[in-house]
Amino acid sequence: MAILVTFLLGIGNFALHRAVMDSGHPLLGKMPWFYHGLHRRFSFAVEFLMLFAGLLLTAQGIAWGPIAYLGYTALNGLSAWLILSDRI
Repeated sequence: MAILVTFLLGIGNFALHRAVMDSGHPLLGKMPWFYHGLHRRFSFAVEFLMLFAGLLLTAQGIAWGPIAYLGYTALNGLSAWLILSDRI
């Protein structure tokens, strides 16, 4: 059950990430040089690695793994909300 919840949180993170990337927010223009050179692939690769690590820790039965990923998702959701609602 924890693996399913972690996976669903990952889908939510990818959706939030895509929404922020497609928003055209001016903050995205201030990203480092390597971000622009890789055309978003780097940030999506990092997002995938975070999900992969969360799923591995969950599958191994390590209790802090899914809790940490839930915290990451909460922070990701908060930052996406701030960016998408033009509060930043």
